[in-house]
Amino acid sequence: MPAAPIILVPGFWLGAWAWDDVAARLRDAGHDVTAITLPGLESPDADRSQITMDDHVQAIVDAVESAGRPVVLAVHSATGFSGYAASDRVPDKIAAMVYVDTAPGTGPLDPQLEGDKPFVWEEIEAEENLDGLSEAQKATFRERAVPVPGGVVRQGARLENDARNDVPSTVIATGFPAAEYRKAAAEHPEWTWLGGLLQLRNVTYVDLPTSHWPMWSKPAELAEIIADVATRAGDG
Repeated sequence: MPAAPIILVPGFWLGAWAWDDVAARLRDAGHDVTAITLPGLESPDADRSQITMDDHVQAIVDAVESAGRPVVLAVHSATGFSGYAASDRVPDKIAAMVYVDTAPGTGPLDPQLEGDKPFVWEEIEAEENLDGLSEAQKATFRERAVPVPGGVVRQGARLENDARNDVPSTVIATGFPAAEYRKAAAEHPEWTWLGGLLQLRNVTYVDLPTSHWPMWSKPAELAEIIADVATRAGDG
C-alpha cells in the first residue's frame, strides 16, 4: 500500500499557507498532501461571528472523509482540540494522528474570552518559543495572521467515542521536551490543552527542539517525521 494521505491543519491565526514549505517537501517525496484553512481564518474580513468549535471539527472531518481512505491527520498548536475531536468522530478514518507542539485538548480553551482571539505579537514574543524563526518569517506571520473566531475558543468539543484513544498518535515536542509534556499533563489536569494526553493508548513522543512553529523553523525535519508516520500508516 502507498503511504497514507496527509491532512495538515494549522494552529491559531494561520491558514493553509503556513504549511507551504512542509507540504511542498512532502509532495516532492511523493506524498498525497492537503493543507486546510479552518472556517473564519480565510482572511481578516471573514465573518467569524457565528463560527464555533463544531464548525472547525466538521471542517477537519470533511477533509478526512474526502481523502477516500484512512489519513494521517497532523494538527498544530491549538488545533489539538479540534483535531482530537475529529478523531472522536471518525477514528476509523484516521490511520494516525500527529500533534505538532500540542496535545489532544479537551473542554474549552478559554470559556471567558470576550470577542475573537486577536493576534498580539507582543504577547507571542513574551510567551512563545521563537527559536529558529527568521525576521522574514516573523514579518510574514504578522502580516498574514487572522483573528481566531471566539466561539472556537469558548466552546469545548463533544467527545463520546473512546476509540479515539486507540488511534496511533505521535506527539512532536518542539517548544519544550516531551518529558515536560507528560509531567505537566499529570500534574495539571486543569490544563485543557493537555486534557487527553494521558488517555492515549498508542502514543510515540519525538523531541524536535525548535520554535513553536517548526513548519517554518525546521520544515525539513518536520516533513521527514510526518512522512515516516504516513509511510508506516500506509504499510499498516
